[in-house]
Amino acid sequence: MSKNVSGRKSRELHASLQGNQQAGLQFIHLRIHSAYSLLEGAIRLKELPGLVRDGDMPAVGITDTGNLFGALEASETLSKAGIQPITGCTLALDLGLDDDGPGLGRNERKDPDGSIALLVQNEQGYANLMRLTSKAYLETEGTDDPHISFDELATLSEGLICLTGGPAGPINRLLVEGQQDRAKEVLARFQSMFADRLYVELQRHGMAEEGQAEGALIDFAYEMDLPLVATNECFFTKKDEFEAHDALICISAGAYVIETDRRRLTPEHYFKSQAEMVELFNDLPEAIENTIDIARRCAYRPHTRDPILPSFGSGDGEVSEADELRRQAHEGLTHRLATTETVATEKEYRDRLDFELDVIINMDFPGYFLIVADFIKWAKDHDIPVGPGRGSGAGSVVAWVLTITDLDPLRFNLLFERFLNPERVSMPDFDIDFCQDRRDEVIRYVQDRYGHDQVAQIITFGKLQARAVLRDVGRVLQMPFGQVDRLCKMIPNNPANPVTLAEAIEGEPRLREERDSEEAVAKLLEMGLRLEGLYRHASTHAAGVVIGDRPLDQLVPLYRDPRSDMPVTQFNMKWVEPAGLVKFDFLGLKTLTVLQKAVELIERRGIKIDLSNLPLDDEKSYQMLQRGETVGVFQLESGGMRDLIRQAIPTTIEDIIALVALYRPGPMENIPKYLACKHGREEPEVLHETIEPVVADTYGVIIYQEQVMQVAQVFAGYSLGDADLLRRAMGKKIKSEMDAQRARFVEGASAKGVSEKQANYVFDIVDKFAGYGFNKSHSACYALVAYQTAYLKANYPVEFLAASMSLDLNNTEKLHVFKQEADQLKIKVCPPSVQDSQAIFDVKDGQILYALGAIKNVGRQAMEQLAEERAENGPFKDLFDFARRLNPKGINKRQLENLVRAGALDCLNPNRAQLLASVDMIMSLANQAANERESNQVSLFGDAMESDMDNPVLPQVEPWLPMDRLNEEFNAVGFYISGHPLDDYAKAMKQTGVVTYAELLQKTSSAERVAGTVAARQDRRSKQGNPFAFVTLSDPTGRFEVVVFSEALNSFRELLEPGRSVVIGVEIDREGDDVRLRAQSVRPVDEVAATAADGLKIFLDTPGPLESVKSRLPDMGRGVVSLVLLAGKGREVEVELKERFHITPPVRAAIQAVPGVVDVQDI
Repeated sequence: MSKNVSGRKSRELHASLQGNQQAGLQFIHLRIHSAYSLLEGAIRLKELPGLVRDGDMPAVGITDTGNLFGALEASETLSKAGIQPITGCTLALDLGLDDDGPGLGRNERKDPDGSIALLVQNEQGYANLMRLTSKAYLETEGTDDPHISFDELATLSEGLICLTGGPAGPINRLLVEGQQDRAKEVLARFQSMFADRLYVELQRHGMAEEGQAEGALIDFAYEMDLPLVATNECFFTKKDEFEAHDALICISAGAYVIETDRRRLTPEHYFKSQAEMVELFNDLPEAIENTIDIARRCAYRPHTRDPILPSFGSGDGEVSEADELRRQAHEGLTHRLATTETVATEKEYRDRLDFELDVIINMDFPGYFLIVADFIKWAKDHDIPVGPGRGSGAGSVVAWVLTITDLDPLRFNLLFERFLNPERVSMPDFDIDFCQDRRDEVIRYVQDRYGHDQVAQIITFGKLQARAVLRDVGRVLQMPFGQVDRLCKMIPNNPANPVTLAEAIEGEPRLREERDSEEAVAKLLEMGLRLEGLYRHASTHAAGVVIGDRPLDQLVPLYRDPRSDMPVTQFNMKWVEPAGLVKFDFLGLKTLTVLQKAVELIERRGIKIDLSNLPLDDEKSYQMLQRGETVGVFQLESGGMRDLIRQAIPTTIEDIIALVALYRPGPMENIPKYLACKHGREEPEVLHETIEPVVADTYGVIIYQEQVMQVAQVFAGYSLGDADLLRRAMGKKIKSEMDAQRARFVEGASAKGVSEKQANYVFDIVDKFAGYGFNKSHSACYALVAYQTAYLKANYPVEFLAASMSLDLNNTEKLHVFKQEADQLKIKVCPPSVQDSQAIFDVKDGQILYALGAIKNVGRQAMEQLAEERAENGPFKDLFDFARRLNPKGINKRQLENLVRAGALDCLNPNRAQLLASVDMIMSLANQAANERESNQVSLFGDAMESDMDNPVLPQVEPWLPMDRLNEEFNAVGFYISGHPLDDYAKAMKQTGVVTYAELLQKTSSAERVAGTVAARQDRRSKQGNPFAFVTLSDPTGRFEVVVFSEALNSFRELLEPGRSVVIGVEIDREGDDVRLRAQSVRPVDEVAATAADGLKIFLDTPGPLESVKSRLPDMGRGVVSLVLLAGKGREVEVELKERFHITPPVRAAIQAVPGVVDVQDI
């Protein structure tokens, strides 16, 4: 129900509207398209109140195209600004006209007959408009544009005012097509439906079709006694935004600006002033006046409402939800006590349980707990991994015994009041982690259990961000892709804290130079600045699900994501709860899937792992953490966290809980104190004897919010409920509230015999920590998952890494990290092979088999089919057997080429260059064999088809040079598997004093030169605005990161592109095992290597290879080359060539690879 205050506000706005009319109000805009008219409207809702106020209008109507995405947001935003919101929608309509009508023939894809504007007059009208927009999305077939039928409109027209739609409306369209009689007939149908709520809409933007229809529209209005209304369909705020908006329309349509046959608006589709509209329609003043009449009639706006809890429905009508919750909770506790090592008596557990149950039932939340427990139990019963919990819900014993969470709150000293405070009623909020591969199954169960019309996911909107908007605008302006791509890469890419286009232009001199030197770039940036931040598309939120107590379209409008048949709310995460719906977060946590996959791989060895009952004191796990070997370990794998773990030397699960809580902005300030006290370098500060036990497991440092609450309880006599209010007050820092809390805190402490001075001191200390304190319940849940991953990695590293890599199948950056980790752990990662590999990563004989599905542009599904064929019919006998058994419908030429480049067919033919040249032949064989299988034909020669005689001859192609082979492999895989580009440089680097990364780690020096191949570069900007970059490199011994500050970055930027091999002079900061590298100089690796080699001595046993050798010797160098012909019987003929050559390790390797070259030696 609407809140009284909202109703009063609406009446006040309505009265204001009438007063304004008497004060000279002449016109009100009724046809605004906000940014929620996706890729069409460019008016941002936050700008609208100012726009309306500047126009001296007390109301405004929003009619977004096809949706109510912004209805509640606009209602709240405008009403808070003292402006009456008029809620509406532009809806496409199928009139159901006869197929034989001229110009109205139906295509296979149904195009609506035009669109009308519907405005909400009262509460019933809003309910009907929600139903209509929901039907448009949910009941429109497949590829058709969302629309409603005339009959659906007829049944849901009550409470709605209808405008005929202007030039896009069905009446106008029929008139422009010359169907005057039919237009009048359709208008009469509208009139019979809406009576005095129908207005004939006139628009004057200077479009030809407006003028063609206007005369007849006015005639109809007078003949049929229908009111006229003048509107200006506003898509942007000012006339000078037209050009950028035109580009937006092209982005939407996939068209180019230069095209003539496309949708176009005019510069007149902007937010005109009252005076401009009055002047525009000075011949029809009643049409202007009727805008005010309509605004006065629209006396309702959507309101926020309190949450409406869905009903659990126990199945037995006589059992209340409260009784059902008590029954399940006590039965659950009995089971937990029988299967868990407890830390208190059964009475203590029962007392805590009853206390929590009373609070939950008094707050009227038993149904919420039962619903969450129900779908979690269903998931566990169907072997779907569920996380141990997250957030403050883990502090609840009720949640633990219902199996919503898997941590004993008494064991970890977690507080229920941090989750549900008896002193302050607020909605409980469980965030549930599920295995990401099977999360959708749980959502489907909920939909089946509570009704398909009462369950939906939540919409989310993608925005045109800095890089995306430049790419889109550049495309519609037909600027060269390379140029746009280069400009986009000048914008720092930081998803966690996106840089705006304006910030990028201000902070990047190269962008400004490009803008100032080329008009096209200036235009691109100007348009980008105007369009940045607008919504680009709608999609489904990754986690949120709502469950209603009634069909959802009675509470919110619904949408359907074209990629799913699941209904989605039209309101986003921020507005769906104020609309009255209760949100449940079904989060997909990849780590749970990794754990499940690893357990399955381990089980192949006959070892069963129960993750919920792992020993929490496994020595191997803690030793691994202490070494900082945390790649793949949940929450603990970042560089900074590895450093912290090595310093902290964790030995218990409580240590991990503390580290998860500490390694965050704010709490980080406590790290030095925590480490010093933990390792005995400092004595913990004892604030008071009552406080000492509260902070014992964190060595005297207050880390958790729960500790703040417990200090208030034991030191100042607070109840835990009141202590939670104190914690919140300390977080908000509102002075009046803090003063009141201080007085109460000091009074409570004094009653326990504490001096006022000490009480104030403790209050100040607690206040300081409260600002940074982290939720221990959340930290404990995630620490448990972190421990589970650490346990599997420490004890079963091969299976753990294979599972981890399978879950990052398409993330080559992450796969490279895991490959390097496997190398560090002396675990072999076998290259991909069509004879042994599966679609995902697999384990065999203690080795990891590289996944076929991880090769770029190959696809997991196609590789699963290939692996199935091999499993059913045995290994491939040779290349031709492989070709004939290939399914050409499942794998194409491009996929096959990348399999070759990655080395997956080396087992059938090691000459990758020859294989690549044979791809067309292999595909032809595959198609021929497939056709014969389908037609069931046997060739004229019977089984002879399978003989060698029928195998075509492969083209004669020289094998790739080693460096070419590696580069092709890199392009297909994303990193190097069979070798490294720097392998050939090892000797030259050693001769020139360049160290490997592994050697650098062993040294104690403060500066070195290290060679590496650039894997990635992340450009950043310092707080002072100076550019710098994190550059990730690799060498045969490992992967490392170098920070490059502005001066070096400006000098060496071109050398630090991914794929380049360089020698970097670095300064080294060493803190224990932690090493940080700063670039001082960068040189190409070939340039450095050239200083090492004086020349080559090439040994041949025949003159045959001379031409090949000559072709591989580059000119313009200082290296000496001698040819040595082995003449037999120990005789040698040596000839020194006159020319001097540029000798590099790749040249040496290329000559060594020439058939007939016996040996190559450095001179």
